Amino acid sequence: MKANLPKLERWKPSVPKTGLLLLSGVTWIGVGIMLDGWSYAWLKNLNPPTSLLMAGSGFLLALIIHHFGFLRIVDKNLGRIMPKEGRHCLFSFFPWQSYVLMGIMIGIGYILRHSSFPKDYLAIIYSGIGTALILSSIRYLRTLMRLLKMKERL
Repeated sequence: MKANLPKLERWKPSVPKTGLLLLSGVTWIGVGIMLDGWSYAWLKNLNPPTSLLMAGSGFLLALIIHHFGFLRIVDKNLGRIMPKEGRHCLFSFFPWQSYVLMGIMIGIGYILRHSSFPKDYLAIIYSGIGTALILSSIRYLRTLMRLLKMKERL
């Protein structure tokens, strides 16, 4: 099958849409855990009432980001992935524009982490985005589970 493809196409890592869904969910969870880890590291040394207030603020921010921001992105990605048939490039679980946006966000995060911006306030932003990513990834994984159950029935 791969022998009929052009040379460059033979080397392209490809997966079925179940792989794309799994990669999407795992990527969002991984990044969310990383951001929440940084947030925890910054908050753990504060006095308990302050760290609890900051963590609670981060969780409230996460619910807002999850509901009004990330779920729309997830739905858009699912709308692009679900109609796909056959195998597709491993990196097509996000559109190319998302990779540009991720690069910009990584740059902003690096600048903020290395700036004089207070880490306890940065922890609110990081935990808000990190927890929202984890919450939103559930939709990818739920869709994957439904798809696998449907395939099982066939």
